[in-house]
Amino acid sequence: MRTVRTPLLLAAALGAIACAPARAEVAPTLDKVKASGEIVVAHRESSIPFSYLGSDGKPTGFGWEICGRIVDNVKKAIGKPDLKVSTLPVTSANRIPLVQNGTVDVECGSTTNNTDRAKQVAFSINYFYTGTRFLVKADSGIKSLADLKGKKVVSTAGTTNFQVLRAVNAKQDIGFDLFTAKDHSESALLVEGGRADAFGMDDILLYGLKAASANPASLAVVGEALQVEPYAIMFRKDDPAFKKVVDDTVASLMKSGEFEQLYKKWFQSPIPPKGINLNAPMSRELQDNLKALSDKPAM
Repeated sequence: MRTVRTPLLLAAALGAIACAPARAEVAPTLDKVKASGEIVVAHRESSIPFSYLGSDGKPTGFGWEICGRIVDNVKKAIGKPDLKVSTLPVTSANRIPLVQNGTVDVECGSTTNNTDRAKQVAFSINYFYTGTRFLVKADSGIKSLADLKGKKVVSTAGTTNFQVLRAVNAKQDIGFDLFTAKDHSESALLVEGGRADAFGMDDILLYGLKAASANPASLAVVGEALQVEPYAIMFRKDDPAFKKVVDDTVASLMKSGEFEQLYKKWFQSPIPPKGINLNAPMSRELQDNLKALSDKPAM
């Protein structure tokens, strides 16, 4: 996939969010992209190793490659091998409205499939499972949730992790100061710079940010996972024809063994930008879903 006039798309997207109703009426995706001759694929800029910018400034990652296969099958489904592929960077805060209002046709990032979001958008077969943990300085002395009492904890705006942390903080009366940053890279930088004591986020993203940092040894991922949640490809609701293309693509990858090859490439081999191996074994939940092919959301 190639990036096409991203700044112009971003400007249009911001305008669409400001002007569009919460749920815009958009044509079925296959009809929309066939008529326009273009599909818009959303990506993240710092969700390593799922969807992020490589050293060449172009999107790359595990989820990004899966979306590439989806786009190939969309081209076949509508009979347009020359379909134009435009890309648009999104954040945790704007990704759902941009899918809803038709600015973006499919989102390839690190988006949790849960019941609340399923009221607004649709999701593919789950392709990863993760849990909320903490990125801290290795010498901070923070090892567990209880160690965060009186500490400053950051999470990225618009994520389920922030909601989980807020609920846990209140329920267990831990007493940490919770605030948000605009994206994952900013959250990690706040910890590295000493302006936050911990960054609460999906553990696999924390491992990716640690690996990509200037001094990986200075950071640590700590704590028991607060809850396990699935990631999935996101697109508009009530679009069964497009969901079939997306799900068939993911299912085919899982049944053929290609999914496991992609997993080894991104989670158990050296990856850009620094050639660091995350050494992340496939979770039991994901192994099970290679057979179950479930799109079941987190509660």
